[in-house]
Amino acid sequence: MNGQYRKDIYPGLEVDIILKKDQRSGKRTRGVVKDLLTSSAFHSRGIKVRLEDGQIGRVAEIFE
Repeated sequence: MNGQYRKDIYPGLEVDIILKKDQRSGKRTRGVVKDLLTSSAFHSRGIKVRLEDGQIGRVAEIFE
């Protein structure tokens, strides 16, 4: 599942994000969501989140 819809993402969920510095390469970072930073219901490049380790990026994939 991709991370474009805010309704699909919540704290405690395991996700892959793409950090700002990795946008060109598309390198993904896996972690657990701590906070949702995007307020809109949809974002074409993915909802921005903060992981529990403090890293911030856009959700690329959601793991159930």
